[in-house]
Amino acid sequence: MKGVLFDLDGVIADTSVYHFQAWRKLIKDHFNRELPDELEVQTKGVSRADSLTAILNYLDIKVTDSEFNKMTEEKNDVFRELLASLTPANILPGISELISELKAHNVKLSLASASLNGPYILEKLELINTFDAIADPSKVAAGKPAPDIFIAAADAINLSPKECVGIEDSIAGIKAINSSGAFSVGVGNENELSEAYLLYSDTSKLSYEQINAAWKKHN
Repeated sequence: MKGVLFDLDGVIADTSVYHFQAWRKLIKDHFNRELPDELEVQTKGVSRADSLTAILNYLDIKVTDSEFNKMTEEKNDVFRELLASLTPANILPGISELISELKAHNVKLSLASASLNGPYILEKLELINTFDAIADPSKVAAGKPAPDIFIAAADAINLSPKECVGIEDSIAGIKAINSSGAFSVGVGNENELSEAYLLYSDTSKLSYEQINAAWKKHN
């Protein structure tokens, strides 16, 4: 295992909750409609545009391209306001320890997040200098569950996906990792993430030794 490709929301920090809060505010302000909890899974791990498309389809609401673009920008403004209070204390349990172990074994770290706010969030968490690369989601052809962002994240650290492990907490993310050729590690619900090659119930359980051994066995 030469590289680890990290998702951000729900893996490094629990910022996914802020995403859905921002979507809820946006939809309430624009349409006076409420979003049900179960819709959150459709917005998890995917791009801003794909999230809004899923929400509008669910609500059976149509908007112009111009209105759509303005709404994604407005949502991002709300999201960044919510992120303003983010600190290293928001790093999820076990992640700092895992990163330290990976660094000790000369494993390269690359961010493979659908969020355009990745660099900003890593700065707030004081992890920006810990990562060797950050894949730019605006430069890939297709978002998760397509493999593009994980291929780009591996390429950014001069590795092939097969030399890497990807860590995700969303269905779309696990599908993307598997399609890229990397080894998928899921964090979360066993039923939702059943396609992951290795699964942990939460980030506190992540183990370098276990992940490396499972990667070796898989390859």
